[in-house]
Amino acid sequence: MRLLVTGGAGFIGANFVHLVCSDHPDTTVTVLDSLTYAGNRQSLQPVLNKIDFVHGDIADLDLVDELVSGVDAVVHFAAESHNDNSLADPWPFLQTNIVGTYSLLQAVRRYNVRYHHISTDEVYGDLELGDPDRFTEYTPYNPSSPYSATKASSDMLVRAWTRSFGVQATISNCSNNYGPYQHVEKFIPRQITNVIDGQRPRLYGAGHNVRDWIHVEDHNRAVWEILQRGRIGQTYLIGADGELDNKTVVGMILEEFGRSADDFDFVTDRAGHDLRYAIDSTLLRTELGWTPRFESFRDGLRQTIQWYRDNESWWRPHKAVTERGYAEKGEQAI
Repeated sequence: MRLLVTGGAGFIGANFVHLVCSDHPDTTVTVLDSLTYAGNRQSLQPVLNKIDFVHGDIADLDLVDELVSGVDAVVHFAAESHNDNSLADPWPFLQTNIVGTYSLLQAVRRYNVRYHHISTDEVYGDLELGDPDRFTEYTPYNPSSPYSATKASSDMLVRAWTRSFGVQATISNCSNNYGPYQHVEKFIPRQITNVIDGQRPRLYGAGHNVRDWIHVEDHNRAVWEILQRGRIGQTYLIGADGELDNKTVVGMILEEFGRSADDFDFVTDRAGHDLRYAIDSTLLRTELGWTPRFESFRDGLRQTIQWYRDNESWWRPHKAVTERGYAEKGEQAI
């Protein structure tokens, strides 16, 4: 297979490229990434001799057309994805998540190339705390931020191009990922690196907001299965039954460093902070036989902490820039 991976220098995309190079060495991989602050070519350093890397924008119609014309499949990870940033400046999210997706859909339509679209559970909005319901493939969309609204828009474009033009597409909406190579602006790596630096973590609100965590390796193995065997036009939800509130996650991180689970401070909650996400991945499990390898969140968290301890040279340059940006905006929590 000749595979184009957009956003392949980002967190989930880079881990996907590592997985493909390791487990499917006969696959030819081209990575397209614009190397914004969230993309890091160093994340691909171990496999750069096995892939073709193209520095470019998915909204560049001519470049995308050229690249798609030479592949068998596209896996589209590229996205602007930080909720707080989308509140401060929505435009980059519209440009990348909507226009960029349009660019790719036009190209795969033209060359009849298989397309898999990576999305998020945030398109469904949030659930009440204590609600037994979880998101399914049939949950109505109810995005609550510019980020999630643009991802919902891109999902709808994929569905329209599949129905109207016969594009060979699938979609997956995944819960919150964690693992190696995740930017230090995100919840788990920021807390881990803060603790490494001897800082006392800070937590929004009362820490009751719930996320459904999945290790990035488990997510990417599901993506590969969907790419190979998923039904065209089908949406699959990817989740590992990893519901935990933020307070619990911070406590577990602190415990892994030998500190008290309550060694943190609460700060004022952020605007529009979704209460709870929860994924029902029954369709994926029953239809494609996927199951997560990291059945215990603590096991996956322990592996992730060790990675950040062992790879300080990867995250340290980004840490200072990230913390300076938060300080300038007066935001100290995550």
